[in-house]
Amino acid sequence: MFSIEFLPQTAFVFMLVFARLASMVMLLPAIGENAVPAQVRIILAMLLTVIMTPLVSDSYSAIPVSVTGLAMTVIYEVLIGIFVGMSARLVMSALHVAGNIIAMQTGLAFAQNIDPMQGTQSALIANFLSMTAVTLMFVTGMHHLLIAAMRDSYVLFPPGEGFLVGDFLQLAVQTISGAFVLGVQLASPFIVFGLVFYIGIGLLSKLMPQIQIFFIAMPANIFFGLSLFLLILGAMMTWFLQGFEQALHMFVR
Repeated sequence: MFSIEFLPQTAFVFMLVFARLASMVMLLPAIGENAVPAQVRIILAMLLTVIMTPLVSDSYSAIPVSVTGLAMTVIYEVLIGIFVGMSARLVMSALHVAGNIIAMQTGLAFAQNIDPMQGTQSALIANFLSMTAVTLMFVTGMHHLLIAAMRDSYVLFPPGEGFLVGDFLQLAVQTISGAFVLGVQLASPFIVFGLVFYIGIGLLSKLMPQIQIFFIAMPANIFFGLSLFLLILGAMMTWFLQGFEQALHMFVR
């Protein structure tokens, strides 16, 4: 005789897996951007849940007998998903740090537009770097690493384990500081360029005060800055992808 006793446990596991993966999908780079409709992200999270549930179903225990226990279990899964997704998104903020520094050093700080990735106003160079990075993630197959991080999050953060707030805060601080350092590293050639350029402009204005330095400096700054940007763009993106991959390897086992 056919038995349906397994259905409540299966529905319970499916709900918890969906809670964790949907939280990640809503925040992950490329997938969780504001430009992607919420319905598409929910459908993607549902498909990933269907695929992932048979792989991780053994990690879950029986259904809690109390409503409080059930609510705490769901909250734990959501917090894990938010933490993993937010960690990956914080690494992407390195491009905004680098883009804004480059814009200031090349005289393009006032050239701003709405960033489709973040939904906020940002420098054009920062927008360009973000969209280029997202494109390269799919071209290089790095989105597979995001899916691996989803799967291995059940190894690093098994269901039912205690929520270690201290470790989470420490990892969050490391991720934020690492993203800022990565952004400064990406923009370091332009920091040197700006320093040398403005020192040269200052010396030129002292040697030939009769020349209108401002009308020479602005076009020259933009021209040489964009030329440098064109020359090192490939190296910048390679360096960023390496840093992004290293950050995701914290969640891959």
